[in-house]
Amino acid sequence: MAESANSRLQRAAPLASALLGALALALPFTGIPITILIHQTSFAAASNLAPWLVMGLAFGVVGLVVARREPRNPMGWLLLIVSSSLSLGNVAPAYAYLDYTLHDASLPLGPIAVLLSQAYIYGFILLPLIVLLFPDARMRPRWRWPLRGYLLAVLVCFAGSMNVAAVALGLRHPVDSGGNLVGSNTPFGAAAWFDVAMKPIYVIFFAFCLASILYQLRSFRNSSGERRQQLKWLGAGGAIALAVLMTVMLWSSAPAIVGNVGLPIALIGVPVSIGVGILRYRLFEIDRIVSRTLAYALLTALLVGVFIGLVALTTNTLAISGRVGVAASTLAAAALFNPLRRRIQRLVDRRFNRARYNAESTVAAFTTRLREAVEIDAIRADLVETVRRAVEPSHVSVWIRR
Repeated sequence: MAESANSRLQRAAPLASALLGALALALPFTGIPITILIHQTSFAAASNLAPWLVMGLAFGVVGLVVARREPRNPMGWLLLIVSSSLSLGNVAPAYAYLDYTLHDASLPLGPIAVLLSQAYIYGFILLPLIVLLFPDARMRPRWRWPLRGYLLAVLVCFAGSMNVAAVALGLRHPVDSGGNLVGSNTPFGAAAWFDVAMKPIYVIFFAFCLASILYQLRSFRNSSGERRQQLKWLGAGGAIALAVLMTVMLWSSAPAIVGNVGLPIALIGVPVSIGVGILRYRLFEIDRIVSRTLAYALLTALLVGVFIGLVALTTNTLAISGRVGVAASTLAAAALFNPLRRRIQRLVDRRFNRARYNAESTVAAFTTRLREAVEIDAIRADLVETVRRAVEPSHVSVWIRR
């Protein structure tokens, strides 16, 4: 009986993943014609649409690949649900505004669009669950009750949002001029209870987010080998997205490109890192990626600081012509590029990419010994040992022509 159930699951999984994946990949693009139909073709409207389009596609592509490669792992299906929820949360309110405001409720599927206008909440509320279950949905038994409590809060949030949408459907215009569901911020009528329930749900959500992060941090400390590399990928993607998100939230005067371009690109790192960790594709390159990213970030900051300082010194203090000062500062920054890059890369490798640092140290020590070696057999034995310590191959052999 178990074998027949497993075979049915194996047959149904590719079709289900293909259907859900096609829905997740198609939904983000439906926002484009709807945006045009409601006459929002400005740069601001495109900037608002871009993050949802990018996030929906990123989560959808990774979820489709994971679901087809590992159908028993719930992570792929959760990623597809997140993708669909984020896209629906952007498309449904726009379609509801198009129907109820511009066409007097004459278009099909208008009520469904109103009911799904807050679907983006379900996508965000599933993210800490994905972090907790990464990479194989296995967790300690004592986490089952907190997980059940969180799922209960998710169900209450779903019921409350549906109730708010149902109350809004009784109005002539269930969405306002900005495309927001009426009553979504302050529920009223039969959905007034949800206004009271939202506060503890927010507390539970943030507490569960923190608990999921702490759980994975503890798992990282106690893990080794492949599992440790998987958690490194998750941590790297999450750290980049969190850093850019906090920058956008706290830097009120940030250029528009930071939020409209930088944030969507950073958020792509979350599903991509999750997909790499689960599928174990290029898993062991995370140390090199982290070290290179940190090295070039530090190098850029130092060179920018040197350039600005030299420009100020030459133009203000030394009273040199502006063009001459800028040219001299540029040449000085270019001359410092390679020396700074080597020193910074070595320092970063020593802390974050220890394998590469140890390999370079081993090769450097062998080069020093080679200058004083004269016996061919000793050189060959030393070379084999150096290669083993530096790159750890499965087999080493040296052929010397007589």
